[in-house]
Amino acid sequence: MDRYWYGRFRRDPAADRGQAALEYLGFLPFLLLVALCGIQLGWAAYVVQQAETAARTAARAEARKPGSGAAAGRAAIREGLRGPATTFDVATSPDAVTVTVRIPIESIVPGVGNGKTTRTATMPNDDPEGP
Repeated sequence: MDRYWYGRFRRDPAADRGQAALEYLGFLPFLLLVALCGIQLGWAAYVVQQAETAARTAARAEARKPGSGAAAGRAAIREGLRGPATTFDVATSPDAVTVTVRIPIESIVPGVGNGKTTRTATMPNDDPEGP
């Protein structure tokens, strides 16, 4: 008996040609969306890390030389993130310098809104003159 004989109907192995390709094409948009979400997550983590670096650098520079914090923090981050939407808020007291950095996170995944990360760093005030 033929090995492709199932019940009353004979199964033709050539009838399955291309089925795997069609299943892959149906699943491909989902795979692309998962890949884009992974890239978006990595980009967001990178921007957060850049904001932390900028806040620490700006606070350290501001504590040593008043007025230089924002420029030092802006120089410490990637050039593409230094746009006008990136803000540095510097607050000084006799004991400490606090810098808050806000950087927008651009969206890679369609339909996902843009976000913004905020990071703050505080350093002891090394300026002997004080504010």
